[in-house]
This record gives sequence, structure tokens and C-alpha cells, in this order.
Amino acid sequence: MSSKEMSAMEEGMFLTVKQICYSSDAVKLMQKVIAEVVGTYFVIFAGCGSVVVNKLYDGIVTFPGISVVWGLICMVMIYSVGHISGAHFNPAVTITFCIFRRFPMKQVPVYVVAQLLGSILASETLTLVWDIPRDAFFGTVPVGPASRSLVLEIIISFLLMFVVSGVATDSRAIGELAGIAVGMTITLNVFVVG
Repeated sequence: MSSKEMSAMEEGMFLTVKQICYSSDAVKLMQKVIAEVVGTYFVIFAGCGSVVVNKLYDGIVTFPGISVVWGLICMVMIYSVGHISGAHFNPAVTITFCIFRRFPMKQVPVYVVAQLLGSILASETLTLVWDIPRDAFFGTVPVGPASRSLVLEIIISFLLMFVVSGVATDSRAIGELAGIAVGMTITLNVFVVG
């Protein structure tokens, strides 16, 4: 809200719905939400799409190819919408930023809903485009005990957030390289753990 709008409220003057909806803060938040929906949509569409194509066409993409697709699409989306929304694309990133006071708590639910919406829309698009039956499963399954999968997930999540925190939130870092660093970290994570 602008200082003019704030002083009008303090003086007891009521704002119309139009004034509230078109306030600069509301518009900026809507831009961020749209950027998160679009960014998450394309990350899931390309990443999961590579898995679907690999499965449907007998391994044509290959496992290293899938890893590269995930890293590249994240890098491209970071450069495309990162300046608008911060390019979280993942509730874990949003929540971690909030915990470490790098992101406002009041925007966390909105971002998480935007990320879920983008993911659901991308999944539905893939289902429609590839005519995938509802009971099809293209995910990975743990090899070995669940505890191993948990430990590996913790390690790669820590690595991702370590890199994101280092290149995207530290003022001493070279911010222009954030997309490359995060994209390569995601490529590495997918390649090592799946």
C-alpha cells in the first residue's frame, strides 16, 4: 500500500474494493503468484515430460538426459521469472526462506498454492497430451530401505538449499550466476539420487 493509501486509512477514510485490488502491493503479489504458477508449470511439464517420453519410447531420453532436462528447465525458469517472484517453484524452498527470514510469512500460503496449482496443471497437461491412463505410474521407487531414501533426500535437499542460499540470497554472491548454479545442482541431485 502506498503512503497516500495508508494515510487515508489512518484518517478513517475507507478505500473501495477497486482501490485495494489495484494497489501496488496487490498487483506486485499477483505478478509474483502468476510467475510462480508459470515457472512451476514449465518445470514440472518439462521435467516430468522427459520422464514420460523416456518411459513411452523405451528409454530414448536416458537417465542422464532426464537429469539434464530437470537442471536446464530450472535454470531457464530462474532466468525467466526469478526477477519477479524469486523463482522458488517448490514449497520446500519457500518455507525454508521463510524460516530463515528471507521471505515474508504472509506470502507463504499464496506461494505454496501457486506452486501446487502450477504442478497440477502441468501434470494434467501431460496426461491429456500423452493420453496417459489415470492409473499409470512413471515415478521412481526406492531401491533398498526407506531410511536410505530419507537420508538421500535430506542430503540433496540440504545441498539444494545450501546452493540457493549461497547464490540467491547472499548479497556478496554474483546473482547473475544463480540460475546456472541452481540448475547444475538440480542436475547433479537428479543424476546422483534420481
